[in-house]
Amino acid sequence: MAEKFDHLEEHLEKFVENIRQLGIIVSDFQPSSQAGLNQKLNFIVTGLQDIDKCRQQLHDITVPLEVFEYIDQGRNPQLYTKECLERALAKNEQVKGKIDTMKKFKSLLIQELSKVFPEDMAKYRSIRGEDHPPA
Repeated sequence: MAEKFDHLEEHLEKFVENIRQLGIIVSDFQPSSQAGLNQKLNFIVTGLQDIDKCRQQLHDITVPLEVFEYIDQGRNPQLYTKECLERALAKNEQVKGKIDTMKKFKSLLIQELSKVFPEDMAKYRSIRGEDHPPA
């Protein structure tokens, strides 16, 4: 999979360099530089065709729209991944806390129900496969 991205990156870098060189030629255009301009334009067309061929190999890749928003805002798109991981870790901690709280609640509930309904809770524990009441 990485080769596909490397191949695309290589074509994009060449394309950007050709655009940069084209800008230099156009900004200081002389009639004598027409041949160089034509050559650069042909390189750009070829570069676009190469990029299009890479697109066909990467058709199954999806990029979250938020990544493009980061880029539009001039932010590093890798920050999106970092922030997603931070949000996932925070949510994980929150859910873990809820699970721990529910386990404590279950334990306390079983303890209190065992005091009030000892026979029923003994039946419950035998159905659940628990040998003894929780401490």
